[in-house]
Amino acid sequence: MNNSPVIFIVDDDEQVRSALTLLMQSVGLIVESYSSAQDYLDSFDDSKPGCLILDVRMPGMSGLDLQARLTAEKIHPPIIIITGHGDVPMAVKAVSAGAVDFIEKPFNNQSMLDSVHKAIERDAVQRGESSRLQDIEAHYSTLTPREKEVLQSVIEGKRNKVIAFDLNISQSTVEAHRSKVMDKMSAGSLSDLMRMAISLKLIQ
Repeated sequence: MNNSPVIFIVDDDEQVRSALTLLMQSVGLIVESYSSAQDYLDSFDDSKPGCLILDVRMPGMSGLDLQARLTAEKIHPPIIIITGHGDVPMAVKAVSAGAVDFIEKPFNNQSMLDSVHKAIERDAVQRGESSRLQDIEAHYSTLTPREKEVLQSVIEGKRNKVIAFDLNISQSTVEAHRSKVMDKMSAGSLSDLMRMAISLKLIQ
């Protein structure tokens, strides 16, 4: 499977798409271009790493509409907004909603490439975090209901004898459950377990 980043270009202006495609290909990047937000959305594949260069104003679904749709996904490519001068307020709104950058047309090639590389790096970090969370969730799903109760008590800072009293079990049983929890969660220490609990939102 090819995990090379893909630069997705969404702009209704064919000249802009062509210029951006040539620029990205000149530095060895893989490109997929689309003339509308809906075309991109129809072929959206969250397993593909990379970034999205998105025109803010297009017929039909706008760039902001597409951004809003993508934020509902578990993971999506970081977005770079390209905009005409009159659309700067909209571009600022897009950045506030999580876009990496906005670049005015006509764009400077080096500035565009710098933003693209920044977006690709952000995507790699996000995908790493998403993969780690999936691993933690998979480990957590292997816990029995009782082990989950013990885990919750542990992260609340309760001592073994208090947990034993609360759950009406022996202290040695609590210790056995704690050991199982550490093993199943692949936690090397209590601090590891706490970080996992935070990721799972067991600690608010």
